[in-house]
Amino acid sequence: MSRLASVRGRNVICYYSGWLQNGSDGLETSITDNDIEGLMNAIHGLDRSKGLDLVLHTPGGDVAATEAIVNYIRDCFPGDVCAIVPQLAMSAGTMVACSCNEVLMGRQSSLGPTDPQFGGLPASGILDEFERAKVEVTENPASVSVWAPIIGKYHPTLLGECANALAMAQDMVTGWLAKYMFANETDSDDRAARIAAVLCDHKESAMHGRHFPYSKLKDLGMKVRLIEDDSEVQDAVLSLHHAYMITFQRNPIVKIIESSNGNAWVIGKSVR
Repeated sequence: MSRLASVRGRNVICYYSGWLQNGSDGLETSITDNDIEGLMNAIHGLDRSKGLDLVLHTPGGDVAATEAIVNYIRDCFPGDVCAIVPQLAMSAGTMVACSCNEVLMGRQSSLGPTDPQFGGLPASGILDEFERAKVEVTENPASVSVWAPIIGKYHPTLLGECANALAMAQDMVTGWLAKYMFANETDSDDRAARIAAVLCDHKESAMHGRHFPYSKLKDLGMKVRLIEDDSEVQDAVLSLHHAYMITFQRNPIVKIIESSNGNAWVIGKSVR
């Protein structure tokens, strides 16, 4: 991490989840409000005038917690945050990347859809299913016997929660892209809205785990650069990433938030 900070001449904070090695069992590996403590510890003592490289490896997590984390990071580093994605920053991790001024990634790296989920189901998919049920029952009343058991499983406020979550996620991504990635550009709002519409659209991605590589994000208009363009940066980033992967493989650790000044916050795997 010190080597990456030296090569880039910037602060480095690594936000790493061990979900690939130690399971994806809920809150332990996901983005939560608890992560603010780790970020406070990581940011303490950094020279904020240097800007920040935020190295992300996460499956995502809670949208409200993500909003709080982004607000905190951007308050501490208002004008200069770069996301570095050595492998995966999915879902809410993609939302964090969208709040940065640019994203560095490798050809092996991916971001993912930002459509919110409810119990592992896409909010937009639930809404689409309900609309399909309305159309089919209207056109063929006999189909109510097919749809009634399905719709009957929805709790009373589910549809409203899905609509609100979708609107919130898209508004957040659009706003962050316009404010940070496309700051001072005349078409910032339009560019941000186009990109957010694709990232947040379940129809576009087809599945929440869809991987969006560099080429796709570049075509969308995001400010992304390849770490392969600078061999020294590439070597530093991938060496750091592999060190974290080995750490998760050999230890019962599920999350590490750590900075280049030596501050570290580590969560161990719960024993059940």
